[in-house]
Amino acid sequence: MRPELIPIPVLVVTAALLIRAEILGKKQQIYIFKPISSLLLIVVVLLSYLKPVQNLTYTAGVTTGLLLSLGGDMALMFQEKRKPFIIGLGLFLLAHVAYAIVFTIPGVFSAWDFLSGSILLALGAGIYMLIKPNLGTKKVPVIVYIVVISFMVNRAASTLMSPVFGSSQAWMILIGSVLFYISDVILAASRFWKPWKYNRISLAF
Repeated sequence: MRPELIPIPVLVVTAALLIRAEILGKKQQIYIFKPISSLLLIVVVLLSYLKPVQNLTYTAGVTTGLLLSLGGDMALMFQEKRKPFIIGLGLFLLAHVAYAIVFTIPGVFSAWDFLSGSILLALGAGIYMLIKPNLGTKKVPVIVYIVVISFMVNRAASTLMSPVFGSSQAWMILIGSVLFYISDVILAASRFWKPWKYNRISLAF
């Protein structure tokens, strides 16, 4: 078995327990399973360094993004308060910047970028208009976040045309970025539009 796949079964279990704890509002369990799940994901990436053939720039960029996401997850455990929410938003913003950079380096610019960019621009504008009435003083940070995560997904799509990645690997990168986007949309809609008890199902993404 490839070493990076070894922690996956444990990660699936801890992620499921985290979602259950989030839905039931069991904070002590959240404080346990959220950092464990995030750390296991980082372990998966670190184990991929053991591969004899790998793209070190890509792996290092993804590792950086995951470490920033870990910090964001820790801050968002206390997102009911303004300061932790802003800190979490900022750390995830930096994570998306790291992902965008690492996807851009081996990617190429093509007509596909214009198409995906147009779709993401329309989606981002629609989401913003939906949640805008309840953003208050957070309008600018949310706009910046939408722009950055949209650009990250756009650059993930560019890997489909890159000679550096195989077809299956590029599709995994794109699907992963889209799931990240959907997860954030669910959380934003629940926080700033209509509260949804099961919004933490987004953690499965």
